[in-house]
Amino acid sequence: MPGLAIALVLISSISHGSWNFLLKRARNQEIFIWLTTVTNSIFILPAAIIFSIIDPADLSSGWIFLLGTILLHVLYFISLARAYKHSDLSAAYPTARGTSPMLVPIVGVLVLGESVSFIAAIGIGMVVIGIYTIYWWQNSGDIIKHPFTLVKNVGSRYALLTGLIITCYTIWDKQGVAYVHPIVYVYIMFVGVGIILTPYMLRTHGASAIKAEWALSKKRIVTVGLLIVFSYGLVLSAMRISQVSYVAPAREIGIVVGVILGIVILKEPFPLRRLIGSSSIVLGIIAIASAP
Repeated sequence: MPGLAIALVLISSISHGSWNFLLKRARNQEIFIWLTTVTNSIFILPAAIIFSIIDPADLSSGWIFLLGTILLHVLYFISLARAYKHSDLSAAYPTARGTSPMLVPIVGVLVLGESVSFIAAIGIGMVVIGIYTIYWWQNSGDIIKHPFTLVKNVGSRYALLTGLIITCYTIWDKQGVAYVHPIVYVYIMFVGVGIILTPYMLRTHGASAIKAEWALSKKRIVTVGLLIVFSYGLVLSAMRISQVSYVAPAREIGIVVGVILGIVILKEPFPLRRLIGSSSIVLGIIAIASAP
């Protein structure tokens, strides 16, 4: 995996974990995430215009991918918001993020015809094992005895759904950025999502709730919006120069960043399973990075 792609993914992971943390703390996650699409439609417009001039889009082929990513991200933002509404960040985030590295390489090989080297396959496996060890090891007995425990909780169901949607849009967007510059691609996605979700937000939550969320969280809304563009723009750029089968698992280094922040800033405990799991993820990323 190219060194530049690894660097882009590492920076993106830090940004991604940060905006998910801020989203979880919102009073109304659905309104909050929708407002990020509205603010981004304004703030990212100059950058989108510049990059559309520098790297003109091939809309004759790219329009179908733009439409598809808009629809997938409508589902993603609603599903993610509901996962955080009904579940803790420490439960929903790894469930959603842990699904993608297992599925994307499989779909990448079967659908896109990518080839995964032996060392990369080992690395991907180590990332998945590391995620499992950090978050689910202590509950492994209950999961084995009651395999449907995860889907009994509403938040867990939405988190799993989010993971499946992430898998779909990751594969879809890998092809889309071949025709449209990542920044322009993300911008059009935000505009489309914002427009589609507007009637739903007004009907479901009402104008007064929207105004209240904006008054309470406008600085965080703008911050999260910019972080989403920054983090996903970097991932799309990485997918332009590397295989999606490698990029998707490598993104999960953000989980290690979250563990470190929890220990250093929140003074959370650091049991052995987190050390083992974090080490497994790091070694897995190293293996993926060294793969041809």
